[in-house]
Amino acid sequence: MTTSDQKITPWEVAAAGGVDYEKLMRDFGAQAIDAALIARIERATGRRAHVFLRRGLFYSHRDLEAILEAHEAGRPFYLYTGRGPSSDSLHFGHLVPFMFTKYLQEAFDVPLVVQMTDDEKFLWKGHSLAEVHKFLIENVKDIIACGFDVQKTFIFSNFAYMGHMYPLVVQIQRLISAHTAAAAFGFDDQANVGKWAFPATQAAPSFSSAFPHIFGGRVDVPCLIPCAIDQDPYFRVTRDVAPRLGLLKPSLIHSKFFPALQGHHTKMGSSDPNSAIFLTDEPAVVADKVKKHAFSGGGATKEEQLAHGANLEVDVAYQWLRFFLDDDDRVDDIGRRYAKGDPTMLTGHVKQILIDTLNDMIARHKKARAQLTDQIVATFMAVREM
Repeated sequence: MTTSDQKITPWEVAAAGGVDYEKLMRDFGAQAIDAALIARIERATGRRAHVFLRRGLFYSHRDLEAILEAHEAGRPFYLYTGRGPSSDSLHFGHLVPFMFTKYLQEAFDVPLVVQMTDDEKFLWKGHSLAEVHKFLIENVKDIIACGFDVQKTFIFSNFAYMGHMYPLVVQIQRLISAHTAAAAFGFDDQANVGKWAFPATQAAPSFSSAFPHIFGGRVDVPCLIPCAIDQDPYFRVTRDVAPRLGLLKPSLIHSKFFPALQGHHTKMGSSDPNSAIFLTDEPAVVADKVKKHAFSGGGATKEEQLAHGANLEVDVAYQWLRFFLDDDDRVDDIGRRYAKGDPTMLTGHVKQILIDTLNDMIARHKKARAQLTDQIVATFMAVREM
């Protein structure tokens, strides 16, 4: 989607004045996640809603009520999310959907499929097949280290699994015209033919028939897809073709973008290491990046900040803390003091809290990752009954 003030596609996010999420939701035809829906999720799961829901980070959806109705009636559903392996480590922006998906898997006790789009990154990024494979393995380890249940999680490479779901992929391809692909994704005659065909590959895991080893050939198991809202064009097309295939439309739950260190007008990316904190970064590197590059909503001088406080909406350190500090009272206290110019909660204090939080998360992730063996990775990626 492109408007005069923002460009949002699966490959590019740019908004000079910050992303207008309400407008984006309206333009995409999605629905807001309100307090009543969050309360329903809590009743259905018997646990408190995830911090990403409570603070509006996952903020819109398509047909989430249908998934809740299935769960409340005792009918199965499954989760589908993915990752395009374009670097040898995940950064915190990549981590957000997996943190939320882990919560969903545990809360609803359902299977999860994770599509590793190694083919996409080969087509778009210019990496060699060997490079993409190396990134794939490293990224899979990062995903497993998030704590997913091996008994309920299937992680697959498109290159390796395509033979299993290719009949479904070509059925989808036959229903997506070049006109539709150009309108939804902005392809032109300079795009290689692999790009034109790829949306059907990302669509296929939305249908339980793509995974006969999990669902035994059933076509009536609905799918819930947690993803950032820039991925929605793929699944608008998917939902359009589903009835013509006689299959269920997938449901979606959308997140806002995780901001780059430089500000809220874009999202974090692997191509600029100073925009991102990676799960491989050492503590000193994390501290240096946050101190030097995290955009501040505070005053240009200490005196100015004491007089006028901080703009929390644009302050990256505070916004990141809203993602990663579960304690609502603590986050509220930091925000209140920082916004009013409290001398005990200036920009340096907030950045240090963030540094400590990120380094603690990285240390725990590295410990979990170090315990992974090649056999564990192979088990997660094996085509097997679940």
